[in-house]
Parts: sequence; C-alpha cells; structure tokens
Amino acid sequence: MSRPAEAGTTARSPRQAGRRTLLPRLPAAALAGIAAAGASAPWEQRWLLPLAVAALVLLLRRVSVRYAVVLGLLFGLGYTLALTAWMRAVGTDAWLLLSPVVAAYYALAAAGIALVGRLRGWPLWTAGVWVAIEGAMSSWPLGGFPWTRLAWATVDTPVALWLPWVGATGVSFLVALAGATLAWVLHEGKARPAGAAAAIVAAILVGAVPVLFRPESLTSAWEAGRPTVTVAAVQGDVPGTGNDLVAVHEQVTANHVQATVDLARRVEAGAVPRPDFVLWPENSTAVDPFRDEQTNAGISRAVAAIGVPVLVGAIVEGPRPDAVLNQSLVWLPDGSTDERYTKRHPVPFGEYVPFRSQLSGLQIGRLDMIPRDMIAGTRTRPLNVDGTRVVDLICFDVAYDDSLIAQVQNGGQMVTVQTSNATFTGTSQLEQQFTISRARAMETGRTVIVASTNGISGVIAPDGTVRQQLEPRTTDIAVTEVALVDAQTPAVRHGSLIKLVLCLIGIVAAITAAVRTSRPRLPRPRHPSS
Repeated sequence: MSRPAEAGTTARSPRQAGRRTLLPRLPAAALAGIAAAGASAPWEQRWLLPLAVAALVLLLRRVSVRYAVVLGLLFGLGYTLALTAWMRAVGTDAWLLLSPVVAAYYALAAAGIALVGRLRGWPLWTAGVWVAIEGAMSSWPLGGFPWTRLAWATVDTPVALWLPWVGATGVSFLVALAGATLAWVLHEGKARPAGAAAAIVAAILVGAVPVLFRPESLTSAWEAGRPTVTVAAVQGDVPGTGNDLVAVHEQVTANHVQATVDLARRVEAGAVPRPDFVLWPENSTAVDPFRDEQTNAGISRAVAAIGVPVLVGAIVEGPRPDAVLNQSLVWLPDGSTDERYTKRHPVPFGEYVPFRSQLSGLQIGRLDMIPRDMIAGTRTRPLNVDGTRVVDLICFDVAYDDSLIAQVQNGGQMVTVQTSNATFTGTSQLEQQFTISRARAMETGRTVIVASTNGISGVIAPDGTVRQQLEPRTTDIAVTEVALVDAQTPAVRHGSLIKLVLCLIGIVAAITAAVRTSRPRLPRPRHPSS
C-alpha cells in the first residue's frame, strides 16, 4: 500500500516535481550564454569559453528534447545579445531581429546535444553536433552569420595553435569537446575516477601537442628566404563623430588622397621605403569614382604621386539602376582598373534588403534607408597586383570560409582586409573583427594587413601576433615588408574535408540517437515461475 500524505502537506505529481527541478536551469542557460560571450571583446576572458559549453551540456543532461530547445534558445539569446550588442549602431531593430535568428540555431544544437547525450561517448558526439550547427549557421539563411563561432575567441590561447592544422571548424570542435569532456568529468567523475583521470590527461595532451610541435607556419622560418613586397596601409579617418561616413564621404576620400600624397613625399625624401602597392580601406570612396569627376581626379592624383598600384575601396554602380557593388579596385598608375574584387557577403538589412518586393507594402523605414541593394561577388581568385597574388576580403568577408580559403588555394600569397567599421566606432565590433583577422592569419599562415577608415588598422604576422597597429580615429599609414607565401597549411589544403567529417560526426550521431529514442520499447518477457 502507498503511504498517505502527511497532514498539512500536498502530494506533488512527478510532473510537478520535474518542473521544480528544471525551472532553475532556465536562467542558468542564459547566464552560460553570457559567459560564452565574455570570452570575446570587450571582456576577452578566454577561459570562460569551455566552461560555458560545459555548463550548457550539464544543463541538458537528462532533459526532454522539447525542454532542451528552450534551454538552447536561452543560451543563444544570452550569447548573441551580449556578443553583438554593437549591432545597435545599425539599429536596435536589427540587433533584436538578428539575435533570435542566431539563438534558434543554438536551440537546435541543444536538441541535438540532448539526443546524443543518451549515447556512449557522448562528449565526442556533442562536439560534432556543435560544429554541424556552426556550419549551418555560417551559411544559411541569407549567407549565414559565422560571427559566433567558438574558434574566434581562442586567439591568444594554446588551442589557437591548432588553427593551421585543423582550421576554424576544427578548433571549434576542440573547444566544444573540451567543454563536453569537462561536463562528463563533473557528472560521472565520482563514479568513474579512472575514466575522469584519463579524460583530463587526454585534454592536457591535446592542448600540448601544438605547443610541443609547432607548425612551420607559426615560426619565423616560415617567412625566411621568401620574396617580399612592401605594402602601405592607409587609414584616412572619418571626420566628426566618426560613425557617419556617408555624410562626410568627400572629406574621407580627400583624407586618403592627401595621406597617399604625403606618403609619396616621404618616399622621395628617403624617410620610408617605396611601397609596391598601397591599400585603402572599404568605402574610401562612397561614390562611383568612374562617374564622379572630383573623386576620380583625386584618386588619380594620389596614384600618380606614389607611382604604384593602389587598392581603392569603392562603391560602384551596379548592372541595374537599383543595385550597387562594394568593390576593391586595383588602380594602376596608367589609370586602368581591370583587376577588381566584389564583396561576397553584403550585410542583410544593412547593405541590401532581402525580399524587398514582399516587404515593400509594409511601410518599413529601413527600406528607405537602403534604397539600392548591394550585389554579392563571386570571385575565388586572388587579385594580381603588379605580380603579387593578393587575397582580398572586404569587411565581414573575413569571417566566412568561402571568401578566404578558395583565394588561398588558388595561389594567394598574402591577405588584405579592407573595412570601414565607421558605423561601429566606439563598439566592440572593431576588436572582434580584428581578432578574427588574427585567427585567419594563423589558419592560412599568411600575413594579414587590415586597412580601416578610422580603425582598427594594422599588420598581423602569420603566427597571429600584431606587428603594427594604428591608433583609431587618426590619419596614419602602416608601411611594412611582407613575405609572400606559396606553401599551404594543412587547414587550407584539407579544411573542407575536415569540416565535412566533423559535421558528419554530429549529424550521424544525432540521427542515430533520434532513431533509438523513437523505437518503441518492448516489455521484457516474464519468467514462467513468476
């Protein structure tokens, strides 16, 4: 017989008791997401990253898939709202629209993690699920949003030394695996002390391998004896508050023209070496230089003064009246501009409006703010700048694999990042993007030169160290000698295969767990004697 409830007490159903146990996990999931964001700028507490992953995994232990979705959504909201608070510079509406979309991917990841948590070896499958979701989030919808990948927050940690070996996807996998393994140790370590000890030793060994056996691309020998070019990166600055480039675009172009002319005078005086080419940032002209005579004359004057090619970041008229192109023009001293790179990943609702025709009747103010759509480029070959094969990226392109890896595989010898960032002046977006550029230098084993209109501009070595960094909100020039690298890191050669295998691990594990969960359980046969 069951015992009756004592006087003055109310019997609780198993469902009510479960809810009381699960409810505290809701704020904990959001806090774990905020902690994950704390690994990036402006906080840069890198050690929080695996702890945040471990916290989420522990919160997902023994919960239903439905409840896991809620926990993952809260984690994603905490993570994205904190990490991309700089989106408010574009508009609070853009920030609040983006965050739930990205958070939905973490809800999906949480569902997968809850499923594979029922399989043996679940930390490995958890890491696979994580990078599979990162891969999907980085490509769809509308080109994806790879800004929240775990790999970016590992710069300046031993884990980042794996970048030239396994690429950004592989490093995200290792971080997720470390967090899931920590969760396993905390959850089952008491019952299995030997296994917990083995897991800890394995984690230490994985972290030590790239330290003990550094890839050649992260050593000074990687650049020794290679041909070099001298590059000058111009930061012209944006007058006024610094965040409204369009309002002062004529002065911005004039600043870059004058800085380049002054550089030519310093070269003639012997104060600095003559560059092989000059790098201007994105939006160094916000009008089409082929249609605006004043802009064309200014650029031509600067190029004639320095006497070498200038990579000009320009907004160029598109193939139809309602379209524009964000391009890098290789402007030669003879006035020709045959070599061009078009930005591959324009920002939705920032540089173009998806589904414009469907939204046109809703009286949305942002449609008027962006009257013409920016068309995405498709180039996969590096620019030929007077014989130097230059991998060119414009702003957010640096976060996307397809923008970078294909150009390096096709012979790119160095990397340039042309960015405006003026809209995000005074926010953490500048530091976050510069950190991604540092990760890309390590991944490709190439020098990365960043030119921004008003910061952050600088020179990054193949090992991720910052050789030069200009002061934001100033007019300045970084002149540097760059070794031209033809060799490819394992991450560049095999990155696509690594990504495919790691994503398949997560997808197959999640499907297997889902199939096992959906199978009806047959009752055990009773022994005849019973």
